[in-house]
Amino acid sequence: MSLAPDPANTPGTSRSTSATIQPNILSYLVTVADERGNDLRPLLEQVGLDETVMRSAALRVSYRQGSAVIRRALELTGDEHLGLKVGAAQHLTAWGLLGFALMADDTLRHAIETGVKYQNLSGAMVVWSAGIGEEDGAFVLRAELPDPATDPAVAVFLIEEGLASVVTLSRLAVGSAFAPRVVEFAFPPPRRSEPYGAVFGCPVRFGAPANRMVIDPAWARARMPGRDPVTYASTLELLDAQLASRRDQQDLLEVLEISVAQSLPAIPSFTEQARRHATSERTLRRRLADCDTTYEALVEGVRRERVEQLLLRPELTLRDIARRAGFSDERALRRAVRRWHGTSPVHLRERMRADRF
Repeated sequence: MSLAPDPANTPGTSRSTSATIQPNILSYLVTVADERGNDLRPLLEQVGLDETVMRSAALRVSYRQGSAVIRRALELTGDEHLGLKVGAAQHLTAWGLLGFALMADDTLRHAIETGVKYQNLSGAMVVWSAGIGEEDGAFVLRAELPDPATDPAVAVFLIEEGLASVVTLSRLAVGSAFAPRVVEFAFPPPRRSEPYGAVFGCPVRFGAPANRMVIDPAWARARMPGRDPVTYASTLELLDAQLASRRDQQDLLEVLEISVAQSLPAIPSFTEQARRHATSERTLRRRLADCDTTYEALVEGVRRERVEQLLLRPELTLRDIARRAGFSDERALRRAVRRWHGTSPVHLRERMRADRF
């Protein structure tokens, strides 16, 4: 979610409420937590992700769902380096067809570039970019948060997990001796930095301008042991088809979210949304089902985002917030916030403002 200057008057939303992310990170998070004696399954069930659902190949979770599970897992385990452990536990097979394409790619650099191109299919919760840096032709991989207002602890987890998984998967592909030249994190130095050196095997810097990994040219040129041009090309055709389908789904969800956000406190009926999209209710319902969501869930997500934005404005009363977010009264607002966060709007406001400032 993005914090707009005036969420009551500024149209627009984000994809944080839409279920478009493969739950790879959450699956490995459960495995790592199990090894530490922490059972995250009850937590997953609270957000509608029981074991049967988690095993579904078609499952997608929202950025909000994923962040909520990660935040609670950090609280339960008390492990400030949980992201490193989850990243170090991964394997290319978890990426499905994309992982197969990477194994069939030509060089490590090209495999990473392929991963960046198809990152929306990998379950990534950060935004990746890559290119040649200024350091004597070294290859640089960068990771950014899609939402700068992400909870700080969750943000550290996501960046740690992302960069640690790249190193882990690179070693599985080109050899255990692989190590970046340097890894840099934008967040402040942690209390203990030893775990970073153990995972990355190179100098690690904190408080840097960006989150990035610098890879020496020789390692970037390393050949992938399973390279196969024919297999790689045919796999990319399938990935392109998946990507096109995913874009259609994301576009639909984003358009609907924006429509609801612009209409608050009124909420367009499902019939009205079908009319606006020049389609039948049955077709629109089927398209949403293909996205693994419903119109009711989408509306709930947008209203939740609006409430969280409005709670950051101290001049607004709970009555004001309830009215602007489309609730009938303060009691309905309290029930919704309790369902979303397990606390009252007053306590949530205090916690959010403390986290922000």
